[in-house]
Amino acid sequence: MTARDPRPPDPAATTPSPSPSPGSGRPQLIADAAIRLLAERGMRGLTHRAVDEAAGLPPGSTSNLARTREALLETAVRRLAEREAAVLTPTDMPTGRPAHPTGPEGAAAGAEATGDGPEATGDGPEALAAALSLALHRYLSRHRQLLLARYELALEATRRPALREIYDRAGRAFREPMVAMLAAAGSTAPERHALTMVAWCDGVLFSCTAGQFHTSTPTRAELRTSCAELLTGMLQPREPER
Repeated sequence: MTARDPRPPDPAATTPSPSPSPGSGRPQLIADAAIRLLAERGMRGLTHRAVDEAAGLPPGSTSNLARTREALLETAVRRLAEREAAVLTPTDMPTGRPAHPTGPEGAAAGAEATGDGPEATGDGPEALAAALSLALHRYLSRHRQLLLARYELALEATRRPALREIYDRAGRAFREPMVAMLAAAGSTAPERHALTMVAWCDGVLFSCTAGQFHTSTPTRAELRTSCAELLTGMLQPREPER
């Protein structure tokens, strides 16, 4: 990657506490506050009392919804999956295939995506590269808070089997459509190629959020070029061995 955009403001530091909205309800408000706290303060900063304060709710509100710490973490994971589902909507994917099941924020995200969708259509590698680069750029430029919260929850899930199961179930909502899209793009080994693509996407997100490249964000064009190069290497026909 060459030229880079200046690093955008980190939403984890700039996004105000969630406020009630029609139809959102107290459970969603509490879950959003928990995600924000995970991004801002890490796992140690996530307490029932802190969530009450961040959500602007009376003391004890979070405990009434999620009595244990495990229940609070599970609430955060489920809400994180809903919010990540809105980063890339079905209309942004090749032939309309969703990267995630649609969540309650899908309509809002679709409106946000106007003028920001993939330039390529169809099932081929170009369309897939366009869609994946769009998702990566949206995460890095608009949704860093979600990434930071996800990393905190991923590490915690390694120590909590029940949380691991919920976390993995949410992850399958991205992995399984990736297999289908790669197969449609011509992959002869879609399961293996999906592992490569998901690992590459996760690596880019982590490197540009918490790793060596955290001070700058790749441009959408750079991400698309890198993604296309990887897909081309995987999907091009190989000459038979002699």
